[in-house]
Amino acid sequence: MFKKTLKYLWPYRFAFLIALAQVVIMSGCELLKPWPLKIIIDNVLSGKPAPWGLEKLYTPAALLILASVSLVIIYLFLGAITLLNNYTTIKIGQKMVNDMRRDLYGHLQKLSLAFHNRRQVGDLLYRVTADTYAIQSLTMNGVFPIVTAVALLAGMFIVMMKIDWELTLLSLAVCPALLASILLMSGRITEAAMLARRQESEVYTVVQRAMSAIRIIQAFTKEEEEHRKFMSASVSSLGASLRLYTLQTFYSGVVNVVMAVGTALVVWVGARHVLSGQLTIGEIIIFTTYLASLYGPMNTICQTWGLIQGAKVGVERVFEILDVEKDLKEGLRAFPKSGTRGEVIWENVSFDYVAEQPVLKNINLSVKPGEKIAFVGPTGVGKSTLVSLIARFYDPCGGRVLIDGVDIRDYQLKSLRSQISMVLQPPLVFPVSVSENIAYGRPEAGIEEIISAAKLARIHDSIDRLPDKYETLVGEQGATLSEGERQRITIARAILRNSPILILDEPTSSVDVETEALIMEGLEQLTAGRTTFIIAHRLSTVRKADRIVVLGKGEIIEQGSFNELLRAHGAFAALYQSQFGLDESPEAVR
Repeated sequence: MFKKTLKYLWPYRFAFLIALAQVVIMSGCELLKPWPLKIIIDNVLSGKPAPWGLEKLYTPAALLILASVSLVIIYLFLGAITLLNNYTTIKIGQKMVNDMRRDLYGHLQKLSLAFHNRRQVGDLLYRVTADTYAIQSLTMNGVFPIVTAVALLAGMFIVMMKIDWELTLLSLAVCPALLASILLMSGRITEAAMLARRQESEVYTVVQRAMSAIRIIQAFTKEEEEHRKFMSASVSSLGASLRLYTLQTFYSGVVNVVMAVGTALVVWVGARHVLSGQLTIGEIIIFTTYLASLYGPMNTICQTWGLIQGAKVGVERVFEILDVEKDLKEGLRAFPKSGTRGEVIWENVSFDYVAEQPVLKNINLSVKPGEKIAFVGPTGVGKSTLVSLIARFYDPCGGRVLIDGVDIRDYQLKSLRSQISMVLQPPLVFPVSVSENIAYGRPEAGIEEIISAAKLARIHDSIDRLPDKYETLVGEQGATLSEGERQRITIARAILRNSPILILDEPTSSVDVETEALIMEGLEQLTAGRTTFIIAHRLSTVRKADRIVVLGKGEIIEQGSFNELLRAHGAFAALYQSQFGLDESPEAVR
């Protein structure tokens, strides 16, 4: 984890070195702080000769003023350099957080739907927004304070050894007890921090799930039940956080007690040294001041160690996702500028979401360029999965899918998906303007092209009645639009993308029969010359397909034209009869 974290610090190594230089200056100021006070006590009040021959240059009164002014200057300079150091380190930490978020979010975007189907959205959201901050705590609020404390500790140790080496060694006698505290508590703190983050991510999950389904929750009057779920998750999270804070506070208390014992020993022995004449009062004041400054860094190291344990958990949770290998390997091949011809072939394709539970079994299907194919069959037989393989939302577990005679795994994902326009279920729109929603696949498109696509999707008149027309903002999940309007906006989006391969997953499922007829009329212009795949439960939408493929239990059970399948009196004819309650001849349904 250290190497992985260092990768995020490396781009800011020069700023980090500047921050370290500032630490050295701060340590020097800390070392100087007690000396003006020593001069006042020993040389002004006690009348002893001042060091460096200052008594020849200054009277006691002038020496008092000099010492007092020096004390103010030291504190002012230390405050300024501390402020600058905090700004430098915080800036480095924020940039590291931003870099980690960039990598994590980009990585999540490239992982397959199979990965996302296994994960909770709230947990991933917590990792992106909260866990990424842990790298700042780990480096700038963890490692860096320890580096600062070590530098200060070294300086204090050298000066204190020169004043009284016996007292200095005595003051370090507490170190074994501090080390034992770290060893005993760090494991428990790490475990508590992991549980606290897991429980907090569960709160995110509950809230995200409820907000996404608020209409259903209110429709089924489940508000109280959802509130109980939230409170249960919240109480668990707060309980886990309380345990973590309790452990950290207990750890802090143990450290403080150990240091208090060390301070008492040093004060007792130091007072005896003053009485015996080994030390002056000014020297013992400097020593006890340094002792506080010695124990301060030691306390910082011990306290920060507890903070590091909690931050380490957050960073590990981020790296856990970053270490997930992309199950969709990037190909090297790109489509020519003219695009694909549109030939699509499935060769012995099998697929399952769960092992030993196949969704598709040995699918063999060849589609010619420009052919219009409809997939029909009961819910759950693998229709959407079959077309999802074309865009590599998933890779087949067996066999392969080819476009223009090339295994699609050899293509670059971006190049492959640029050849495909989709209308998927459920219809998804974003909380931006209508024009931005339609142009999502082609953001460079002009307004005239957007309007043209909207007209083909039979949504232009509805948009024209909106308050700001095409600049009207759409609510979250399209709440300000009807289901049919959302559906037609996604169709307009696919029309505008204008790709050689078109996938229509239930394109008219959310519209009335009259609007369906208008949309199908517009889609006829769109599908002309394009390889088109239509998934349909409404069999009225597949009449003009070149070929209808009927799926059952993950296998192709029959295929042919609309009339051929009706004449065969097989699975398609049974589906058609169940929908329309008719036993019509092929001539009657032409």
